[in-house]
Amino acid sequence: MASPGVEVELLVRGHSDVGEVAREVKASERGTAVAIADLEWREMEGDDCEFHYGDGTNEAQDSDFPTVERSRLQDMLSLLGLETYQVQKLSLQDALQISSDSVRNWAPQAPRDLPWTFLRKLQALNAEARNSTTVVPDTPLDARPVEKESQVEEIVYWDTADDISADIYSFSELPTPDTPVNPLDLLCALLLSSDSFLQQEIVLKMSLCQFALPLILPDSENHGHTFLLWALRGVMRTWWAQPPRGVGSLREDSVVLPRAPTFAFVRMEVSSNSKSQLLNALLSPGHRQRDCFWHRDLSVGTSSREIADGLVEISWFLPSGREDLDLFPEPVAFLNLRGDIGSHWLQFKLLTEVSSAVFILTDNISRKEYKLLSSMKGSATKCYFILSPCRGKRNTNLRLLGRLLPVLRVDHSHVLVKVSSTDSARFVHRLRSIVAHVARSPCRRLSLEDMAHAARKLGLRVDEDCEECQRAKGRMERVTGATRGALRLQGDPGGTAAQVERELRQAPWAGGPAGVLQDFITGLGSPSPAEKQYFLRWMEWGLAWAVQLRPRQPPEPAAALRAKPGGAADASEPSRPEPLGLEHFLREMGQLYEAESCLVEAGKLPAGQRRFAHFPGLALELLRTGLPLELVDGTTLSAPLRWVTGLLKELHAHLGRRSRLVVLSALGVPGTGKSTLLNTMFGLRFATGRARGPRGAFMQLVTVAESFSQDLGCDHILVIDSGGLIAGALATVAGRFELEVSLATLIMGLSNVTVVTLADTRDIPPAILQAFLRLEKAGHMPSYQFVHQNLHDVPVPGPKPRDRWWLLEQPGDKSRATVQADKQADGLRTLADLAFCDPEKLHVWHIPSLWHGVPPMAAVSLGYSEAIFELKRCLLENIRNGLSNPNRSVQQLIELVRRL
Repeated sequence: MASPGVEVELLVRGHSDVGEVAREVKASERGTAVAIADLEWREMEGDDCEFHYGDGTNEAQDSDFPTVERSRLQDMLSLLGLETYQVQKLSLQDALQISSDSVRNWAPQAPRDLPWTFLRKLQALNAEARNSTTVVPDTPLDARPVEKESQVEEIVYWDTADDISADIYSFSELPTPDTPVNPLDLLCALLLSSDSFLQQEIVLKMSLCQFALPLILPDSENHGHTFLLWALRGVMRTWWAQPPRGVGSLREDSVVLPRAPTFAFVRMEVSSNSKSQLLNALLSPGHRQRDCFWHRDLSVGTSSREIADGLVEISWFLPSGREDLDLFPEPVAFLNLRGDIGSHWLQFKLLTEVSSAVFILTDNISRKEYKLLSSMKGSATKCYFILSPCRGKRNTNLRLLGRLLPVLRVDHSHVLVKVSSTDSARFVHRLRSIVAHVARSPCRRLSLEDMAHAARKLGLRVDEDCEECQRAKGRMERVTGATRGALRLQGDPGGTAAQVERELRQAPWAGGPAGVLQDFITGLGSPSPAEKQYFLRWMEWGLAWAVQLRPRQPPEPAAALRAKPGGAADASEPSRPEPLGLEHFLREMGQLYEAESCLVEAGKLPAGQRRFAHFPGLALELLRTGLPLELVDGTTLSAPLRWVTGLLKELHAHLGRRSRLVVLSALGVPGTGKSTLLNTMFGLRFATGRARGPRGAFMQLVTVAESFSQDLGCDHILVIDSGGLIAGALATVAGRFELEVSLATLIMGLSNVTVVTLADTRDIPPAILQAFLRLEKAGHMPSYQFVHQNLHDVPVPGPKPRDRWWLLEQPGDKSRATVQADKQADGLRTLADLAFCDPEKLHVWHIPSLWHGVPPMAAVSLGYSEAIFELKRCLLENIRNGLSNPNRSVQQLIELVRRL
């Protein structure tokens, strides 16, 4: 029987690519920067060795290295204008402000513009965000000042693929105003400068763009690395779950919870093969390339990484239920370590402890690499090698590899050779087969929560472990432990006055409901702003976990997460139970406040004995922390007058001198993308999806930067998202029509501008037509924009004059039948019946399909992102030029609520 070394040599000799191996990559002399100098070894028997890391943060450090690292990180932060955010972190509210940049689509003029350009494009779900790392100065090249010779450092160019870029200790020149910044450096610098909630928002938007997500964030300044569990917890994904036996269904969950096979890809020293390109090919079906992991070829001229080495990224393959698209039958996670494993041994150690298999890419296995990998002996993780042997070192490689395989308890089938002449498609197919085989066999399956536990044991920091976050989590668990059935005061405000009066006579907060609500109120009243935000986010997720929806049946092919035209199909489906959310607690508080106010007005309760007068101020915390606040009860479609008035008064007190408001709202039938449109336009967090979409109306507050408020003419934009209005013949079902008319009238009456979303340009909900008529009679001249989203991936031309006339023609049979059946319609059939409707000014925006491909692996299409940006720019320009209704103060809004 041949020895392991002979087997490997025979394997390579028999390989079809042996005649043309990759060219030898010149190993640069890096002196003390060589990774092996950072490692502490203890020689064992023969060539075996054991690796020790002492401080729990990373490999041993040379005394000169920390200074180099700190300088390089600080230089990068200074270049990007982020050095001021190292103590007082950049917040979500800072990032979402409306500024002059919001109405301009311009290239960054200086490196300090890059973080804001990236954030703005990411907010708009623009898949080109990673490529916007080059500044375009207005100054001509020949007019720029010439740098002194002493200021220019020597540039070291590495003639290799993207994964072989110069490491942090190389003397490559930092980017200048004339050179691009590596997108991974920009991402790391931005995350290190952001608070936990902005980090969460950045990661969420990256997931919608199908970017690989940061899992371990390196911090070379403090020699510590952070496992981003909290930042990833907010990412919700939907996929097709097929159990071993039984009928499959769509499953929706946070990405941190499911246990799945995980495959790590790492580089040892030099590799002619790019891990990122290989991973992208692995995750892509044959007909469509996915670029989840950024690599050098995605952006021309990108500089080498300066601070991002040691970053670990994660991406998933999620099945859709379609055999022609599903590469794997279950969710599979992929990890990518940026940089050499020798320089980032702690990250590599973690990957070997959490992965089902590790793929190691290298061109050379010398004694040094042999010692590194020998320390993995006894690991339960399967190791695979992807080799591109260096010319002239083949025999040494094979001899040491042959000795290494039995140490790692693997055979030659775990060695893959990929050189320049290798058929890439066949190689990727073989790689997929290995991944599928490991995933089908008994293997390690961990969730991100499990991985975080392993990271703690190795000494990595976990972002979720901060004291404020854990206190908020504990309070959430107490609240959600017995929530369902404890909130009893939902419904008609007048019907609860007697119940509240009885409870007021009892001991304070007696009984179960009072205890649950009191814990919630205590969380809202926390003196720590950060703990308050943590508590509200934990409550969102805790309530979702406490009340899981029943499994859903598969959607029509190529229509996952989309609705049918007109929304009629949604209205006719059996109603699902409303998922429990923060709004239910606020409704309970609103009912208590409303009923108590009624008792005070009736003289049954002295004003000095009020116990719930502070509730509106507590509820306003949702607006202040960037979460939606319910304006209209989604169950009854009613707006308790005293409660809403109390909220608006608190809003007025909160805004202070900056109280000029513009109200922007969205109305339409279910499934026409209202919430997604607003979220994309302003970076908001309105609930989306058929199961979690809004019922009633919710509002969020967007701040206008002080430097832009005078130009725009307002200090804040109050954005209102409404529940879907039923279109067609079903609009009169169960007497819902009048409620919907009242809702539409209230929202449009409060608004300076209303966006009406349509699934079909001929099918305007009758409730909206009736609301237009009522507002016309009241002398209110609403400003409006119509948006028609392309739901079927069919190219749609830009707005044309005939598109405007579609909205003025007679409605379809269903709408006409509905209007004729309801006597209150007063003969109103189309917008042409409205006196103020000018056909020449009627504008219909055609928005491309949201997804580029089929969910869940589809990214948001670039066409959708660009169209939403143009719509946003148009709306802001109209506000600035006074084309919308004049802005209002909060006091005027209160009067409008009372009138409407």
